[in-house]
Amino acid sequence: MSASYAIQSLLASPVSRLSNRSRVNQLGLPATYIPTLRRNVSLRVRSMAEEEMKEKAPQTTSSPSPKKQVSTKFSDVLAFSGPAPERINGRLAMIGFVAAMAVEVAKGQDVFAQIADGGIPWFLGTSVVLSLASLIPLFKGVSVESKSQSFMSSDAELWNGRFAMLGLIALAFTEYVKGGSLV
Repeated sequence: MSASYAIQSLLASPVSRLSNRSRVNQLGLPATYIPTLRRNVSLRVRSMAEEEMKEKAPQTTSSPSPKKQVSTKFSDVLAFSGPAPERINGRLAMIGFVAAMAVEVAKGQDVFAQIADGGIPWFLGTSVVLSLASLIPLFKGVSVESKSQSFMSSDAELWNGRFAMLGLIALAFTEYVKGGSLV
């Protein structure tokens, strides 16, 4: 037990120098590494007078930092973690969920009947128009966060889109299990 402690303390301590001569360590074995205690170089001593001088010094107002440049490269905008994919999918899901519920209430058709009854061209048309409308500002360098306000924030849009995606899946699954429209 004490031998392993001695070896661990030898290995854990910093090395001061290498020597060609053989020395004897605490265990009586020849050792080429001689551990020594080093000073703590990161320790800094400050006087309280320096802090008081800094507090009394007039505060200079720094100029506002420049706005972060948004990349307008196609590969950056449409990257997996880029600004476009989740926002576009969320916007499509929000419109799709509201449209699916509206048609279901108005006509009594479930989601699968809506798709079979000519919903695919509407879906494709809406997807193209909404995707282009979402991508144009991003390619011009306008970030979503810059247009964000307190109530209608970009985070709120992301969360609403995520809930709409889950809502569409839940609506389709529920109607499939039930065998008909929800309403």
